Formats: sequence, structure tokens, C-alpha cells
Amino acid sequence: MQRTLLRFLRSPQGNIAMMAALISPFLVGALGLGMESAYWYQTQRSLQNAADEAAVAAATNGTASYASEAQATTANYGYTNGSNHVSVSAANAVSCPDGSSSCYSVTVSQTVQIYLANLVGFSGNTTINGWPAQTLSATAIAERQGTTRKYCLLSLHTIGSGILGNGVPNTNFAGCSIMSDSSMTCHGHDMGADYGDAHLTNSGCGNVQDSNMPIVPDPYSGLASNIPDDTCNGSYPQEPSRHGDPALPSSNQWSGSKSLSGNVIVCGDLQLTGDATINASSGAVLVIENGQLDTNGHTLSTASGSSITVVFTGVDGSYTHAPTGGGTLNIQAPSSGPWSGVAIYQDPTLSSGVDISAAGNSPTWDITGLVYLPNANVTFSGAVNKSSFGASCFAMVVGDITVNGTGDIQETGGCDAAGLNMPSAQVAMRGFLVT
Repeated sequence: MQRTLLRFLRSPQGNIAMMAALISPFLVGALGLGMESAYWYQTQRSLQNAADEAAVAAATNGTASYASEAQATTANYGYTNGSNHVSVSAANAVSCPDGSSSCYSVTVSQTVQIYLANLVGFSGNTTINGWPAQTLSATAIAERQGTTRKYCLLSLHTIGSGILGNGVPNTNFAGCSIMSDSSMTCHGHDMGADYGDAHLTNSGCGNVQDSNMPIVPDPYSGLASNIPDDTCNGSYPQEPSRHGDPALPSSNQWSGSKSLSGNVIVCGDLQLTGDATINASSGAVLVIENGQLDTNGHTLSTASGSSITVVFTGVDGSYTHAPTGGGTLNIQAPSSGPWSGVAIYQDPTLSSGVDISAAGNSPTWDITGLVYLPNANVTFSGAVNKSSFGASCFAMVVGDITVNGTGDIQETGGCDAAGLNMPSAQVAMRGFLVT
């Protein structure tokens, strides 16, 4: 018995068993911490992926609903704001790495309960129902990419439907875009524009249709400072409207070849009595004070190598400040100088007598350059082609416009050659991660 007891006391097996019993809690705790750390790492990566996608979605949205867009995106990853201890917060006007403040940030957080790691004394940074827990979070910042978009047609009115297309199977704005500072609606055909952008709602216009776009300010109102002073001394002869009215003076009736230079001011109505050809090799500005340009069934054209800008100005009242009559306007704008690229310009201070009810039809428009009608209600039913000696370039700025089924508007990308700085805007596209 004594020998057996001595062998038991000298055996190392009992020591190992006691040591194992003493360190087993630490082994279990270390194993638990490792397992929970791996789980937290996986969760952290998943949170980061959700935050990345949500930040891009918020920046791409770019409207007042950006935060809802972010939360909807994280929900697709299984992180629904306010559910299962998840919090999703989004902010705009955040500082970007380049120093600007146009970025969007999204932070996704989730609180997870601690189990085995608590055995080694790790109690986390918060609690769930009194139990130790750890909050994991991930943040991403995104910015909207911008691009310059050129517009062949810009509507400036901010209420109603600035651009309305009725059928318009012949209208072709391929290669550029159209923009309405209000809404736009196209029935039957999308006008062929690369993009149809509307500040309010786009219904059917353009190959790509965008709503909720920023307003594009009037890009040409400043050109009004180039309009020369009125030298008419209050006399603005008008075409006879009834029997007995005086006829227009001969200076207001044009036909044949007209050599012009600089600013040429016509007081009152200008009427063609036959086809008229403008010779202005260095360009000319035809300023019509309180009057219309009545082609009267004839053609007003610019000769080869010549150009002209037709400016309608004056005061509101009973005057018509627009081209009228049958026949054709076959003119090209100057390709340089203060009126570069501008073919027709209505003074932006005018608000009456500016509407056009048969644009492109009475008269026909063969125009190279910009037609600027900032306060006009335009009904377009005819055709636009380039002038005989000009590049293929046409752009129009209007108050609002209705393009009817016979409207035929062609623009084939020659505005750089024509000297026109087209209406354009920086348009934000898809967001991209910056951090």
C-alpha cells in the first residue's frame, strides 16, 4: 500500500490533469475571441461593401431623396436601418479629398452581442439588453462624376411643359440633347436626342430620359449689351393693316443685293418686296427696332462668304418682334466676333410680340447658327436645314415650344465650325467612390 501511494504521488499524469483544468478557461476564451474576431471581420467587410454601394447610390441620386436611396441600397445587403441593431446614416455636402464639399457619405453600423470573448475579460463597447456587445461600423464617401452636355434645344420657362412634341417623326436631334427648365412631353416619337433632360418631369423625350435635372440658366442674355442704342427718334413705321394706312418708306422695303457692314438699324417693320441677298463679308448686325421681318413670300439670304445676325429689339406694346411671312430665311451667323454663332436674337427684355406660331414654315428656316427667343411661345411646324453656304449647325433657345408632327429639325454637329458656343451644362452622372 505504501509503495502504491508513493508511485501515485510521483506520477506526472496528475500534474498535467490539474494544469489542464487550470488553463482550460483561458484556452476556451482565446478560442472564443478568435472565432468572434473572425466573425467581426466578416461582418466588417460586409458592412463596408454595403456602405460603398450606398454612397455611390446616394451620389448618383443627387436629389433630396439621397438618404432614402442609401438606406434602400444597404437593405439589399441585409442591413435595414432600425432593424436587428442596424443604423444607416447618410450626409451630403461632405468634404471631398480635393477640398470641395460636394461629396456624399454613408455610415453603416451594427451592434453584435459578445459571447465567448467575454471569458477573457473583453466586454466590448456597448451592451444589448444588459449583455456585453460590440458596435461595428463602416463609412464610405462618394462624389458625382460630371460631364458637359450640349443642348440643341433649351426651354427657359420654369412652369408647364417647356417642350412638347406631338408626333414629330422627322425631328432629329441626334448628336446633341434637349433641355427644359420645367417639364417635357413627347407623344409618338422621342425627337431622337441623345438625352432629354427636364428640371421637373420628362415624359418620353430623348433616347435617355432624365427628370429632376438642375435648371440651366439663360446662357445668352448678356449679349443684349451689344445691341446698339435706338436712333429712330420715336418713329417706327408699320406695315399697313387697313385701307388708307401709309405705305412703308422705301428704306423699309428690301429686294436685290444689299451690301451691309457693322450695325444696320431699321426703324419699324422691314418687308421684302423681292428676293434679297446680303453681302457682308465681315459680318453685319441687322437691328430691327420695334418691327417685324416680313419675308412676304420672298427669300432673304446671305451670299457666299457673308454672314448676318438679325436682332429684334425695342419696347413691349403693339409691335411684332419676330420673323413672319412666307418664303425663306437662308442665312448664316458670323463665326467670330461678339455675335459669333448667333443668327436671330430677340432682346430678352421683350415679353410681348415675341411669339411665333409657324416657325420653320412661314417663313422656312434654312439657318446656320442660334435662334434665340427667350420669352417666346413657339409652335414649330416646318423644317430647319442649314443655310446654303454655312455649316450644319442649328440650336434654339425659347421660352417654350410645341413641335408638331410635320416639324423637321436637323442638327448634325457643325456648330464648332459655325462659331457657336452651344447651350450647355455640367451634368452630374453616376457617383464614384473617393474614400
